[in-house]
Amino acid sequence: MSAKLQFPAIFWCVTGILASHAQECGRPPLMENRIVGGMDAADGAWPWQVDVQTVRDGHICGGSIITENWVLSAAHCFPSSIDMSSYIIYAGRYQLNGFNQHQSSHRVSQVVIPDGYDEPHNGKDLALVQLSSPVTWSEYVRPVCLPASGTLFQSDMLCSVTGWGNIRDDVPLSGIGTLQEVQVPIISQSSCQEMYQTNPTEQVDILYDMICAGYQDGGKDSCQGDSGGPLVCQMVNGTWVQAGVVSFGLGCAHPNQPGVYTRLTSYSSFISNTIPEIRLYGRADQNWCGRMAVLVSCLSTLLILLQR
Repeated sequence: MSAKLQFPAIFWCVTGILASHAQECGRPPLMENRIVGGMDAADGAWPWQVDVQTVRDGHICGGSIITENWVLSAAHCFPSSIDMSSYIIYAGRYQLNGFNQHQSSHRVSQVVIPDGYDEPHNGKDLALVQLSSPVTWSEYVRPVCLPASGTLFQSDMLCSVTGWGNIRDDVPLSGIGTLQEVQVPIISQSSCQEMYQTNPTEQVDILYDMICAGYQDGGKDSCQGDSGGPLVCQMVNGTWVQAGVVSFGLGCAHPNQPGVYTRLTSYSSFISNTIPEIRLYGRADQNWCGRMAVLVSCLSTLLILLQR
């Protein structure tokens, strides 16, 4: 048999390597380099954003796509009192009340929440949501990267929050409801705790598994209805990595009350144990080794065929 007839095998091997990059996380193909104080996002700019709805209440929360079968959100968006069959997850959605040509809808098959969760102020406000049908990748539907436990999000690092939540306290997003985005800096745990201690009416403890973002003067923040949505930060190589999940705050965009998010680096093992196939950002050596193994295998096959 001539080697020429075997080259399709090499073609598929090489395209297999290329395909492994096709849905690389944290790389929105359409991004150009309300939430309170935010603005309309561009369609496709945040392709991991999902809309979490229930049949009875409509929009309740946000979330982010992390694999074709799993979405990340907040535990308080999925109280045990609500039947899982009533949830609908919309991927590729841009407007709450408009036409979304890139949208797909998915039912929920299960929700995995850390043991011991009871309410957001006590931490563990995280939900891994398994879809009953996989999303289809496109320019408008892509996964976000999740951080390995050692990934650092430094204080003052400017990150972005997205969602369809209220634009002020008790003021819902109006009109066609275009996805909102806002930039907020990371706040150190100690500084965040100091800010919340200035509130004489309610004591808030910033726990180890929480991360804060916002401004001491207020003005820009996530709000009710943004819960479960992503706080994402662009790393030095351009990749967007999710640092937190919108969890809680006291009001929206008030001075000395920045948004509090579930810190994802505290849940790297929980996420990996629940979704073994996921690859966390910061473990690039593992991904690189895996791709190199495939490449070596392809080259070996090519050499054998050329020798025939």
